[in-house]
Amino acid sequence: MVLRALGLGDLLTAVPALRALATAFPDHRKVLATSAALEPLVRLSATVDEVVDVAPLTTLDDSLVGADVAVNLHGRGPESHRVLLDSAPRRLIAFAHPDVEESAEGPSWSSTEHEVMRWCRLLRDSGVPADPTALDLPTPPRPPPPGVEGATVIHPGAASGARRWPPERWAAVARHERGQGRTVVVTGSAGERLLAREVAEMAGLPAPAVLAGRTDVLGLASVVAAAGMVLCGDTGVAHLATALGTPSVVLLGPVPPSQWGPPPDRPRHVALWAGRLGDPHGTEPDPGLLRISVDDVCAALAQAGPITSTIRST
Repeated sequence: MVLRALGLGDLLTAVPALRALATAFPDHRKVLATSAALEPLVRLSATVDEVVDVAPLTTLDDSLVGADVAVNLHGRGPESHRVLLDSAPRRLIAFAHPDVEESAEGPSWSSTEHEVMRWCRLLRDSGVPADPTALDLPTPPRPPPPGVEGATVIHPGAASGARRWPPERWAAVARHERGQGRTVVVTGSAGERLLAREVAEMAGLPAPAVLAGRTDVLGLASVVAAAGMVLCGDTGVAHLATALGTPSVVLLGPVPPSQWGPPPDRPRHVALWAGRLGDPHGTEPDPGLLRISVDDVCAALAQAGPITSTIRST
């Protein structure tokens, strides 16, 4: 039983670890405790047998009590450790935390480690071989909406204000893309539909170009898989583009690409970062993120592709 009750990007960065567990325990029933909304992508990854809907750091379902192996891919503890220990597993795989005696034999936590590498190291240090490059997902079985094939996808939203580039800048990039003869669509959650409409209206995009709030997680994956390019901030869609092999330009603000950016060895992805750290949970756009200009993004569009890649400061 694996705990990873977080968001889209968190799930996708844990796919290599989930694959490693599936290989290491072929005769076990593999259960992932996460948000039910992510189940279609979990199924696409073919890493577990069952998904149990769990809110972050809440008591686990009775069906998860007594697992042979409980794996904490949720965090460093202590709360997440205790959630798992309360389910009485026979073995716990988790990072060591001084407040949780049962985790004492686990490896130490590193705050500067890339998210993908972190969970693979946890497993390797616990005797489970793990390949951090095993990030890819197959093409979703659902066809994308009409007009998305080869389009530029702009995803202006993010979980916190610190990671949201200003909408007027996204609109300027959208106008640039239209000027290059490319179709542009704007994605987002239902809660980001107003933001997506604002970007589309400033860019002069037609109403059908706004896909925000019109796709579930598998529908969003089908859009990203069919797109010619993905432009977004530090959010789950960036990891979806990596997993599906769609060229992308990712704007990072308070967190460096060495921790949450696309893998540097994948030539279809460009990460822009101004080289300064900040609070990823802040309510206002991070000053480093604001140092990334429209010209920077338009220039990076020419670099994202199957041959040339870079991770650079602006």
